[in-house]
Amino acid sequence: MKNARQAAFEALLKIQREGAYSNLVVDASLKENDHFDERDKAFFSNLVYGTLDRLILIDYNLSLYLNQPVRKLKPELHTILRLGTYQLLFLDKVPSSAAVNESVKLAKVNKSAFAASLVNAVLRRVADNGLKLPEGAENDPDYLAIKYSCPEWLISMWIDAYGFDNAIALAEKALEAAPVVVKVNTLKISVDDLIWKLAEEGVIAEKSEKFPESLVLNNTGAVEELLAYQEGYFHAQDFASQICCKVVDAKPGETVFDLCSAPGGKAFTIAEGMQNTGCVRAFDVYQSRVDLIKSGAKRLGLDNVYTYLSDASIFNENYGMADRVLCDVPCSGLGIIRRKPEIRFKKSADIDNLPELQYRILCNATKYLKDGGRLVYSTCTLNPKENDEVCDRFLAEHPDFEAVKILPEMRRYSENDKYLTLMPHVHSTDGFFVAAFQKNGGNK
Repeated sequence: MKNARQAAFEALLKIQREGAYSNLVVDASLKENDHFDERDKAFFSNLVYGTLDRLILIDYNLSLYLNQPVRKLKPELHTILRLGTYQLLFLDKVPSSAAVNESVKLAKVNKSAFAASLVNAVLRRVADNGLKLPEGAENDPDYLAIKYSCPEWLISMWIDAYGFDNAIALAEKALEAAPVVVKVNTLKISVDDLIWKLAEEGVIAEKSEKFPESLVLNNTGAVEELLAYQEGYFHAQDFASQICCKVVDAKPGETVFDLCSAPGGKAFTIAEGMQNTGCVRAFDVYQSRVDLIKSGAKRLGLDNVYTYLSDASIFNENYGMADRVLCDVPCSGLGIIRRKPEIRFKKSADIDNLPELQYRILCNATKYLKDGGRLVYSTCTLNPKENDEVCDRFLAEHPDFEAVKILPEMRRYSENDKYLTLMPHVHSTDGFFVAAFQKNGGNK
């Protein structure tokens, strides 16, 4: 049977080779290795996510002791060295001898036996010398990129957009573990009763002061395996996403369109808030993701959620009109790096075309909105080109819409934030952006 280190090696290799999402790879590996106890599961997850979080910094430290660029290493060898270095530099409870010796064992059974002595020599030097940072000014983007394991282009963009202090705080938060937040399905169970049910499964659930229908879970693995989840008592949803649903402000009996809905969390929260009345039409462009929404609504017992296979950028007159339309558009995901650390390694060119797609979806959404209706635009990214600039362009080109001042009681990261930009270090949420528009100055 595999141990945690072997499973972590395979997961990291898959993520590197296939560009797979880390959370999906980790969940699949945990199901495959069902012999892992809780300690093994925690160690495995820490190895995968921790190594991904610190990848640039790890590679910098490896480069100090190699005679060739790290990018030229064979993927198996590179992954083994990364895993070993992470343990040596960031896991105090792992003895250095264990980190080195177990890495040598990995090399011998994973197509890297030829380099076992190299693994031993390099990792021993890492252990002897400890964590190293490059020389240079501490406000230099290249230095910061290595220190926070965040690409230089992203650090520079955050500094330009949000200021130096906010940029550093964002980079630091991206290295932290994200909390497991769930939205209680109060149509089925009370918050207090769910706390007791989760306790029976060994899960510690804490109430949220600001979000009375939410819980933060501790001591849990994959939430999908919990009986309380399977019985439809909750769905996973960060506070930022719940704030977005609050901005939609749907009333019982109304019709709401969620144009880019999968996996459906916002549609579910909106439907629950409408007391299972009215109609929430949830759309997605891929059938597998539509099926995911459908199964989630069924599990939660939501009869007012209807699913459709549809391209959000193309109008379909057969869908009718809505009181509220939510455009949670495809984005670069730069606000959820701590949940999916591989996002940090995107190239700036990878996201250049997103604002145009986002704008097309937003413009198409207007065709479904009743006069006086509310249009909400949101992303889980922190990038003005995908956020403020899309919304500014929309207002400039759609004089029949006006911006709605949303949640004025919530703190803005700066006085220049004219929409609502949620930041982990300011709001204790994922990084998120929300804007709302009113059609024809209505009162809804």
